[in-house]
Amino acid sequence: MSDIAIRVENLGKRYRIGGKQEPYKTLRESLVDAVAAPVKALGSAIRRERNESRDNTIWALDDVSFVVKHGEVIGVIGRNGAGKSTLLKVLSRITEPTSGLVEINGRVGSLLEVGTGFHPELTGRENIYLNGAILGMKRVEINRRFDEIVDFSGVEKFLDTPVKRYSSGMQVRLAFSIAAHLEPEILLVDEVLAVGDSEFQKKCLGKMGDVAKSGRTVLFVSHNMVSVESLCSRGLLFKDGRVEADGTIQETIARYADYWRGQSRVELRHRMDREGSGQARALSIRILDEYGCETESIKMGDSFVVELQTKGTLDGAIIGVLVGTPHRPQMIRGYTWENLSNEVKLSGEDTVRCRFNCFPMMHGSYDIHVWIGQRLRNQQMLIDSVEYAASLTVEPWDLYGNGRMLDPLGGVAFCRIDWEIFSNATTER
Repeated sequence: MSDIAIRVENLGKRYRIGGKQEPYKTLRESLVDAVAAPVKALGSAIRRERNESRDNTIWALDDVSFVVKHGEVIGVIGRNGAGKSTLLKVLSRITEPTSGLVEINGRVGSLLEVGTGFHPELTGRENIYLNGAILGMKRVEINRRFDEIVDFSGVEKFLDTPVKRYSSGMQVRLAFSIAAHLEPEILLVDEVLAVGDSEFQKKCLGKMGDVAKSGRTVLFVSHNMVSVESLCSRGLLFKDGRVEADGTIQETIARYADYWRGQSRVELRHRMDREGSGQARALSIRILDEYGCETESIKMGDSFVVELQTKGTLDGAIIGVLVGTPHRPQMIRGYTWENLSNEVKLSGEDTVRCRFNCFPMMHGSYDIHVWIGQRLRNQQMLIDSVEYAASLTVEPWDLYGNGRMLDPLGGVAFCRIDWEIFSNATTER
């Protein structure tokens, strides 16, 4: 038996954007077109070749090739729109490729979007059996795992309720539980886990760890580099529909970080790789030192200010500044709702300053992410989010004035520490 689980060769997927939809035709028109089709086909092919460059098309995947061996756990990373989700849809046979070859050896289970594979009119119980049948499981096998699936998902009370009445979180719980417990040989998981609550996400990651250790093949799409690094041994970095890097997960994450740090040099107002409704936006970002001067580096233990220029009118705004590394993007974070008693209101054009006092991180390079949200009726809405908006370098420093630099090995943060040593020895007479 081949040790290859997935083989992808020169894979391409093209989408047409804003193309004209064909009008409905009468039977007579359809018959006439059928007779004329052979003659028209040649002319259409020539015209298509000639006008290809003018077509409003986009290649979500472009000449993608890689091989996955049985038992490999691979993290698929990249910015939004890079082609990650399209790849999983093609591998799941939800979407037909435009070109190239996909060879899959094994039973595939996938969790790509909320409710994927569910029939909304069927109950949770019936969808468990439906999904199992789609995966090629026998009824006796599904019966054997049924109680585990229900217990893990936590939807026992609603098991005989149609899935269309489930919340998105409940659908994710049940869908992941089915995909993980029915033992597919290849498991494809997209960022959909972000829909669940934090406790369930931890359960899912723990279960995925068990799946990975069991020798099954896993492709895991996520923006959470901590989860990706802890679960995966190999990484695929996608950029503009192509594989930009393929190597160990540490090497791939490092390439991803290098790309984003390059993006941080682009003025914030021109960054297109952002998420949110856009009702308000961060247009520029500056880092100011303790003297109010713009800087890109500070000494260990210094204070600094992140200054944002925003545009947009927004009541009940929540503004966040997050500092971290590619592996730990939220090592230190600050949100206005956590320490401001008054509601934040953006009124068109505003300056927002966030001060970090005595920054406690060891020397190294750190990334700054910007987040703007809004709280409406106990719901939190995403307005603007820009990853890697700026970079900050923390320089080593003789913190105690004894001529020694703090050693970053074995720690990521520091605080000022005082020692006292007393002798408990007694003198014998």
